[in-house]
Amino acid sequence: MSRFWNERLQQLTPYVPGEQPQMTNLVKLNTNEHPFGPGEAVTQAIREAADERLRLYPDPDATQLRQAIADWFGLEVSQVFPANGSDEVLAFIFQGLFRSGEPVLFPDISYSFYPVYCGLYGLESRTVALDEQLRIPVEAFQPPNGGVIFPNPNAPTGRFLDLESVERILVANPDRVVVIDEAYVDFGGESAARLIPDHPNLLVTQTLSKSRSLAGLRVGYALGQQHLIEGLERIKNSFNSYTLDRLAQAGAIAAFRDEAGFRAGQQAVIEQRERLNAGLEALGFEVVPSRANFVFCRHPAVSGAELAAQLRERHIIVRHFDKPRIEQYLRITIGTGDEMTALLTALDDILNSGEVTA
Repeated sequence: MSRFWNERLQQLTPYVPGEQPQMTNLVKLNTNEHPFGPGEAVTQAIREAADERLRLYPDPDATQLRQAIADWFGLEVSQVFPANGSDEVLAFIFQGLFRSGEPVLFPDISYSFYPVYCGLYGLESRTVALDEQLRIPVEAFQPPNGGVIFPNPNAPTGRFLDLESVERILVANPDRVVVIDEAYVDFGGESAARLIPDHPNLLVTQTLSKSRSLAGLRVGYALGQQHLIEGLERIKNSFNSYTLDRLAQAGAIAAFRDEAGFRAGQQAVIEQRERLNAGLEALGFEVVPSRANFVFCRHPAVSGAELAAQLRERHIIVRHFDKPRIEQYLRITIGTGDEMTALLTALDDILNSGEVTA
């Protein structure tokens, strides 16, 4: 460690992003990217924005984008906060809206950036154990705490918590911010955004990286009542007023206007997910019910690590988490029809080769 690092930096354990391998002929099913690219309207909007105006700073408030998001959800512009990916939104939330002195609550099996943010900002944290079916135990998210956060659908499990249960958590924590991280909600869940008018403690975060095929553009946003959005703006403008560049804003606006393209991609992913579920179950896998663009599964006769290694040898990359309770599971991103065929064929070959071990 550098002798110039301060104590907090020395104690940090950074987040490890999903691998971006450079292999040829790769079937890449490890980072939950959309299998189909953005529509022509989106790429055309980005091309048109790439002109001499790039010499100018972008709109620091992303006004047109905020309006497009507000229109989509039926909210006011003052209830929308866009930023450089939902991870930046989450960073601002941890920095300014969660309370110090009491632990931030999140599931024990969840997005692994949450404990990293707690370490970065000097926050206490406490995990809430999922039940044996990997479901979120609603009754466990109780005060005292410094705030509550969980993905819905959860990651990496893919399970969705119904909005009645979400509302029970909101009601139980009226004096603390409750964040619903909805990166995957468009693949079969229901957004908690409709609860915003009735709950001043609710923040919903979403991203354009998944269902809108724009992981490379880095655009995310938060939805909530005006007082929470003003808090996020206060942090942003004390950090970097220009978090979204001109090209990102243009592409994101076009993505919200391209409803037909969005719906077609959404449906294609859901169809391939159901096909993959059926194929995995036919091979003997236990599959966790998913409302995301991935599935979480394990095979009772072969270890997750062994399956991941065998798939890699066949140039198929999936995500394996070497962590307690889920070390036997694989998280598999939904891909194209051809990619799902390649995966299922490879798994069938692996399971019937006689060379794998539990």
